[in-house]
This record gives sequence, C-alpha cells and structure tokens, in this order.
Amino acid sequence: MDQTTESNRPLKLNFKRTFLIGFAFFGILLLWQVYDSWCPTFLTDIFARNMFGMSSAELKESGAEKILEVQWLVGIIMACDNLAALILLPIFGSLSDRTKTPIGKRMPFILTGTLVSALAFPFIPLFFHYNNIAAMIVMMAIVLMFMMMYRNPAVALMPDITPKPLRAKANGIINIMGYLGGAAATVLGIFLKLSSYINAADEARKLWIIEIPFIIASLLMVISAFVLFATIKENKLAEELHDSLEEGERLAAVEQPIDDDKPMPKANKIMLFAILGAEFLWFMADNAIGTYIGNYVIYYLNSSSSSTMILTILGGVASVIGFATAGMIADKIGRKWTISIGLALTFCGYILMAFILPTGKVGADGLYSFPVLLFAVWAIKGFGMALVHNCSFPMVVELCSSKKIGKFTGYYYAASMSAQTITPILLGLLLSRLAAWRVLPIYAAILICLSFAVFTILVKNIKARKVSNAKGLEALDSGD
Repeated sequence: MDQTTESNRPLKLNFKRTFLIGFAFFGILLLWQVYDSWCPTFLTDIFARNMFGMSSAELKESGAEKILEVQWLVGIIMACDNLAALILLPIFGSLSDRTKTPIGKRMPFILTGTLVSALAFPFIPLFFHYNNIAAMIVMMAIVLMFMMMYRNPAVALMPDITPKPLRAKANGIINIMGYLGGAAATVLGIFLKLSSYINAADEARKLWIIEIPFIIASLLMVISAFVLFATIKENKLAEELHDSLEEGERLAAVEQPIDDDKPMPKANKIMLFAILGAEFLWFMADNAIGTYIGNYVIYYLNSSSSSTMILTILGGVASVIGFATAGMIADKIGRKWTISIGLALTFCGYILMAFILPTGKVGADGLYSFPVLLFAVWAIKGFGMALVHNCSFPMVVELCSSKKIGKFTGYYYAASMSAQTITPILLGLLLSRLAAWRVLPIYAAILICLSFAVFTILVKNIKARKVSNAKGLEALDSGD
C-alpha cells in the first residue's frame, strides 16, 4: 500500500519540474565532457612541444616513449583543478545553505558561476593553439573555480524540492539530462576531430577545429542556465512543497531519525563514512579512465579521436538506460544492492578492457581501426556506473535535513574530487614508470574491486517505504 501524507495525499514526483531542474546538470556535464575530452590531450601536446621541441604526433611517429613520460605532468595539472574543487565545493555548498535572496539560495551561485565559466572557457583552446601554457592553465583554473560555484548549488537544487523517498528516481531524470549535455559535446567531437588537429603539422593546424566545441559548449551552458532561472522559482516552490518535504523526512531510508538539534547518530555516521569511502574509490577508477581514455585511444590504440566520441555516445546511451531503470531497481532490492550490481558490472568491463590490444589494421586515414570489444566495455561500464551514481548521491543527502543539503552535497563532492585529485597523479606516475598503457584498465579494476568490498560490507540496505508518483497530466503540473 502506498504511503500517504497526513492530508491523505500521496507523495508524487513531478516529472516536468524535475526535468527542468535537470537543465542545471545539462550545463555541468556539457562543459565537463568537452573539458575532459580535449584538455588532457592539449596538455600532452603542449608539454611535448615545450619539453622536447616536437609535437606529440611527431614523438609518436618517431617511436619514442616520451609521450608516456609527460603523463605525470598531465596528471598533476588535471589534479590541481580537482584539488581546487575539493576546497571550494564544500564552501559553496555551505554558503548556499545560508543564503537568502529574492531569487533563492542556489540561483545566485548558479548564474554567476555559469556566466564566468562560459566567458573563460573558449580561451583554453585559443591559448593552447598559440603555445601559451601559462595562460592556458590560468584559464583552466578560472573555469574550474567558477564551475565549483555553479556545481554544488545546482546539484543541491533537486533534493531541495524533492521528498527523500523520491530522490533516486528524480536523480535518474537529472542525470539523463546531464548525459544529454555530454552527448551534445560528444557529437561535436565526432565532426571536429581532435586527432586531425594533433596529427597535423604545426603550420597546418586550424584553430577553429578545437575552438568551435568550446564556444558552442559555452553558449549552451548559458541557455540551460537561463531556462533553469526562468522556470524554477526556488522560494515559491519551497513554500508549496513544505508538507511533502516534511513527510519525506519521516519516510527517509535511514537507520536513525535526523535531528539537527542533536549530534549525528553513530549508525548514520558509519553509513555516511562508508558511502563516502566507497565513492572515493570508485571515482578514482572512473576518473582515471575518463582522464586518460583520449590519450589511450590516440597514442596507444593509434586510432582516430572520433572513435572516443562514439565510445562516449555509446556509454551515454547505456548510462541513460541505467539512470532510467535504477530507481525502479532500487525500489525492488534497495539502493545498496543496486549500487553493488553496478560496481560488479563495471569491474567486469575493466577486466575485458585489459585484454584489448591495438588492431594493427590500417584504415584510409593511416590510423588503426578501432577495437570493437572496447564498445562493449563502454556499454557495460556506462550502465553499471549509472546504477552507482544514480543511487549514491540520494543516499548521502538522505542522512541530512533540508537545512544541510548543500553541506552534505559538499561532502559527496569532496569525496569524489579528492579521488580525482589523487588518481591522475598516481596513474600518471604509474604510466611514466611502467611505460605501458595497459596499466589503465588494471588500475581501474583494482579500485572498483576495493570499492565493492567497502560498500557491500559496511553499508546497510535500508529501504524506504513505497510512495506513489504523479501520473498523466498531473505529472506535468507545475505545482506539487
């Protein structure tokens, strides 16, 4: 029997409103996808030019192992960005919790972060093209700093106006919107091939090939933020949904009730630390793959960078399926076992990846054909990690009241960003020392295995009582 509120009205997930909130995540993953797909290769090439006097393509053709030698530097730069995020995300989360303005507590941070990031973003490829490494890194730092101002409040916006038992399903919709943003960036990478730019002689490199994706990403970010601002009125919704949010607190999937006036219960604290510890490990694995896959394809598989974009689309489709089904799976077996299944699938995908070798089959473009098995790996990984990401964030904010959502969102991102600070440096050092790209999937598989162990042993499976969703035209209503 569905749980109802005291007014005999069931808790309902408003799909239209959740979809509109998803525009915040659309902008986040749009920028992140462009950043992660292009910037590691920019850094590899610019370090190669400044350290060895040759482009990365020339080093690759000469058979030198120097490409691997610079990966530790690439890792340090990518990690510095994440280190800044580790510091800034909790700060902006706590600040937004305490902010009160006529447009809400999250919206001022979202709008300011979006505007500055969008303005600075196109300067990254511009400075790279003109071999100005200092200016390029400064622009990367500015973009990341203001995206941190945007990211925490944008993510906290969903649980702000969604009752706790409905957050897993709502998070699925939010993440699907995010992956649509990532897909928009990926399509650009298919037609504007980074490998075509990297493999060209210096005098033949055309700036527009790498500039257009960054400009379009900036424009779409601004549009998505405008849609969010125009349709989501924070203060009004907080008043309208007060009773539903209170009922959601009563139905929360926690071992001990939440009370802001008392210390956090020991059982809830153990649950929080266990989730964050497992999250730290799986983000170390996931970020390692995300950071180095572009270089893995270009420099190890010797394939076209457009194949990486197709990989991303395939993984995104699998992720969308995962996000669409994770809430329903969690309703049946609980969030703990949904995440555990996702980690197990991801581990299997990385083990398969460890056996993939360059095909050696030269195509019309002079590059090797892309190994088909890697497409299967990305589909498995995409679905598995969607189950993980969909349920893990709601589990963290389940352990706090509505007054501390930004703060606990900061905890969630502190765990993920600390992982993403460490893993590029650690893996970069391993790649430089062992001089073998096959270290990448093995490294990721070990970390996923450790994450699975921590999560399944220490996290309890506490299921929320069932609630009903709005249906038909009711789900499209702008109210509760």
